[in-house]
Amino acid sequence: MIVLIDLVLMLIDLTYSIMCAVIRTIFRPRLKSVDGELCLITGAGGGLGRLFALEFAREGAELVLWDCNTEANEHTARLVRELGCKVYTYTVDISKRESIYQTADRVRQEVGDVSMLVNNAGVVAGRRLLECPDELLERTLLVNCHALFWMTKAFLPQMKARNHGHIVTIASTLGLFSTACVEDYCASKFGAVGFHESLTHSLLTEDGVDGVKTTLICPYIINTGMFAGCQIREELKGLIPPLDPLYCVQQSMKAILADQQMICIPRVMYFAFLSRALLPWDANVASYRFMGGDKCMYSFIKTKEQQQQQVANGHVKSS
Repeated sequence: MIVLIDLVLMLIDLTYSIMCAVIRTIFRPRLKSVDGELCLITGAGGGLGRLFALEFAREGAELVLWDCNTEANEHTARLVRELGCKVYTYTVDISKRESIYQTADRVRQEVGDVSMLVNNAGVVAGRRLLECPDELLERTLLVNCHALFWMTKAFLPQMKARNHGHIVTIASTLGLFSTACVEDYCASKFGAVGFHESLTHSLLTEDGVDGVKTTLICPYIINTGMFAGCQIREELKGLIPPLDPLYCVQQSMKAILADQQMICIPRVMYFAFLSRALLPWDANVASYRFMGGDKCMYSFIKTKEQQQQQVANGHVKSS
């Protein structure tokens, strides 16, 4: 009898959740204020990290910027200060656990408790698996996945103690479905998605932490240069072009400020995710081949190799 009652209640919750999702899609949800919040962004030296910093600054947040590139990070900080926002910069290699923990302690002592954590930093080796040095493969997993564990362990306790905070994971659609020749990146982003979802479930089961929110962001390829050269079938490029970085960040900000648990950018990526889950493997392979998605990274790998060759030639000349 109890099982039947729980089943009915579950179906009611299910229906209510679907209706709320539909309403949120049609009508704009109310956005929360982050004025005065202390927001930490990893990979803030460029790309999406810099744009996130500027958007949070416009919303009135105080910023803590982490990046392994000191010069790029300081450039972001200068842009943020021009908006009249307080900003603190730290040079951190988040592939190293102790560097994260030590710098997190410095942030708490020098600035205060972080209430918004944006795990944005990401890397990709850009080489075929059998030709890629183990160190590069390992770094991709350390930065894109393992660092999420260490960042969360460093900052979540204070959020839970205050019952206030927000953890944002910038993953990828390549954490929902895969393609060839980016085994390291796909593995790290699948890990990031799994970590984030499990963390969210854990927070939902704990009493007294309903004020700690999470948002998972899964964008398609973004035109930041990280996947330069990647391309699908020529005839379909106009339908699914690489994302404009600013558009991606603005859509992400709407999701974060609405406490939305997950967003795929663009929305058409939800269909790709569903097809992977519902269709047989061979059917997905057939659709990948039609779209050119099965070999979309071949040109990316070639572009990466050319860039590396240019760098190597430059070093030879300068020496």
